[in-house]
Amino acid sequence: MSAEAIITLLHETLEVKVALNTAKTTPPALLIPAPHTATVCQLLHDHPQLYFDHLACITAIDNGPEQDTLEVIYQLYAIPYDKSLMLKVILARNTASKSVPEVPSVSHIWHAANWHEREAYDLMGIRFVGHPDLRRILLPTDWIGHPLRKDYQPATQYHGIDTSA
Repeated sequence: MSAEAIITLLHETLEVKVALNTAKTTPPALLIPAPHTATVCQLLHDHPQLYFDHLACITAIDNGPEQDTLEVIYQLYAIPYDKSLMLKVILARNTASKSVPEVPSVSHIWHAANWHEREAYDLMGIRFVGHPDLRRILLPTDWIGHPLRKDYQPATQYHGIDTSA
C-alpha cells in the first residue's frame, strides 16, 4: 500500500489529519499529530493490509531554539510485505513555559519501543505518556538536563568531579 493510500485509510478510519512529509525521504514519511500517535501506530500494526509488525527505531531530533521544535521519528517495517514507513511527530520544545514535550507511548504495541522511548526521554527530555517505566536509561538518575538538546549547558561539576576537562 502506498503512503498516499495509508493516509487515506487513516483519514477514513480514524479521522486523523495525517500529511505526507514534503521532503523526499526513503522510506516515505508521514507527519502525524502527537496526541494521535498511539492510535495511528495501533492501526498501522493491526491492519491486515499493512501489518507494520516491526519497530526498527525511535529517535528524536532537536531542531534548535530557532525553530522551537523537537521531532520524534519512528521507523516501521512490515515484514510480510517488505515495506518500510517513517512517522514523524513534531513537538513544541516548550522552553518558555518550562513544560515537558509529550507524546503517547507505543510500548504496548511494540515491546522494542520501551528502551527507545527511555533513551529519547533521557537524552532529549521527551515524555512518553503511558510508558510503563519511564526513567533514565543511559545517564545517572540525578543527572540534570538532556545532553542531546542543542541548548544543553553541562554542569561544571558532578558529585565533586570537574566535568570541564
